[in-house]
Amino acid sequence: MRKSHPIRRFVLAGAATVSGIVLLLSLKPGSDPAAASAAGGAAPQQTAAAQESAQGGSNAEQPGTVTGDAVKTQYGTVQVRLTVSDGKITAAEAVQAPSGGRSTQITDMAVPRLNRAALGTQSAEIDAVSGATYTSDGYKESLQSALDKMDTAGQEAQEPGAGSAEAAAPQTVTGTVVDTQYGPVQVRITVSSGKITEAEAVQSPSGGQSTQINGNAVPKLNQAAVAAGSAEIDAVSGATYTSNGYKQSLQSALDQVGG
Repeated sequence: MRKSHPIRRFVLAGAATVSGIVLLLSLKPGSDPAAASAAGGAAPQQTAAAQESAQGGSNAEQPGTVTGDAVKTQYGTVQVRLTVSDGKITAAEAVQAPSGGRSTQITDMAVPRLNRAALGTQSAEIDAVSGATYTSDGYKESLQSALDKMDTAGQEAQEPGAGSAEAAAPQTVTGTVVDTQYGPVQVRITVSSGKITEAEAVQSPSGGQSTQINGNAVPKLNQAAVAAGSAEIDAVSGATYTSNGYKQSLQSALDQVGG
């Protein structure tokens, strides 16, 4: 048998060693610091974006409610509550309304229509429901007072630095008693931020036909006084004496508050 030459074995062994080193180098994974950094930072960036997206609505204005004044009518009290969001009425409801006997049936028919009308017009300029005049008039008056409170709240929010005099509590003033041919008339008003927020007749002619006439006229005069913010209001047809006495007493009340 022929023996291998020692030099040949040395050459073959060296070649094998070199081949092994080359093979090991080709299999060693590359390490790129920049790539590692990018891979490590991708998850935190995505998490931050997700958190920002989730928190996007945290500062949105939350809906609030405002309740109007309770308005007495010939058949019962009417009071309206509004749900408000971003300065708009999103819901309206009557938290008080005439009830009992025929009044319950009329209220169940009229109030949902008045609620829808308030939501649709975003104001107290809504039509009375046929067959529910007293409830409708009381609803509109209470609705107007709620809207006035909305306006006042909005003004205060826009003027956070307003002085204590501008943020004074509402003031209630009673006008002088005015004698008319059918009886005395006297008006009381509530004033807030220079605006009439409520008006009521603490005295008005009563008895016989006068009760019926004033039951219709006084709520309209109250509503007109709040809407106009002055005594420049129209007389109610069929109630001229009461209307004139009402306006005179209203003016005397406004004079007391510098109106």
